[in-house]
Amino acid sequence: MTDRTSAVPTEDRVVPATMRAIVVDDDKNLNLEQISTPSPAPGEVLVKVVAAGVNRADLMQRQGLYPPPAGITDIMGLELSGTVAALGDGVDGIAIGQAVCALIAGGGYAEYVVVPAGQLLPVPAGVSIVEAAALPEVASTVWSTIVMDAGLQAGETLLVHGGGSGIGTHAIQVAKALGATVAVTVGSEDKGRRCRELGADIVINYREQDFAVELAGQADVILDIMGGSYLSRNIDALAVGGRLVIIGMQGGFTGEVNVGALIGKRARVIGLNVRNRPLVGTGSKAEIVAAVAADEWPLVEQGLIRPVITATLPLADAERGQALLDSQSSVGKVLLLPADD
Repeated sequence: MTDRTSAVPTEDRVVPATMRAIVVDDDKNLNLEQISTPSPAPGEVLVKVVAAGVNRADLMQRQGLYPPPAGITDIMGLELSGTVAALGDGVDGIAIGQAVCALIAGGGYAEYVVVPAGQLLPVPAGVSIVEAAALPEVASTVWSTIVMDAGLQAGETLLVHGGGSGIGTHAIQVAKALGATVAVTVGSEDKGRRCRELGADIVINYREQDFAVELAGQADVILDIMGGSYLSRNIDALAVGGRLVIIGMQGGFTGEVNVGALIGKRARVIGLNVRNRPLVGTGSKAEIVAAVAADEWPLVEQGLIRPVITATLPLADAERGQALLDSQSSVGKVLLLPADD
């Protein structure tokens, strides 16, 4: 990577040459350390972090299973909110001190982070700057998958696996705002109750029920975080013309498919992620972020979609935040706040 660690002036002060950030050591422990503050390259913005979201992808990265794209910092964190601290060359229409949230490929577990200007989002009206950190990654993932790629329509049925997760709680609200029927799988009555409160029409406890039996041939779109272990049953649950969107591999990397059933249903299996997409162009992060700002943010500002947050913790408690997420007892997002350390 190019060295971008010099101090950067802002309107009324100088960004410090060093900052606190969470660094993973050789034993995979999370340590709060003092490191060089990055500087924005052309087309980038430096943001002073107010809050950063914790995502399951961070846990995978920590274990060496989901490395950042080439040229991206190995500091974890895929979304944040904060204020603009400095502008790289060629960035227009953004002001120092402006409140923003952002989708990033890494770097959120820190006091400052550089963000491509095309991946900045305004903080939606009616949402606090802290709450806004819970939105960019889930909004970009959900909108790009079930709307832009799978084309979910009013009157269709969406099945969301992991309904109590950050992705799940957001997908429920998006689908209901679009006029769809929503089914979710959950592992506890508490999570099921919360999903119903968010608008889920059908709640399936996967410890007691088989979703493929409960929804046989009814799901027009499935948003799946499990991967291999759910593959054949997802096909069984799909309706004719259904679309299975796989965004995670918590249930393994491989699975068997009844090709005859897939063909008979004229179904599609779509594998997607956001992190490794190009910055600009067709199918890019910038395109997704622009669609979220134009089409989903108005739904947020109408109160139809809200951030769902289970805990806010100091940045130094990143270990506890990841443990909370990994425990599967949380509903929605865990946020880290650098200023609370």
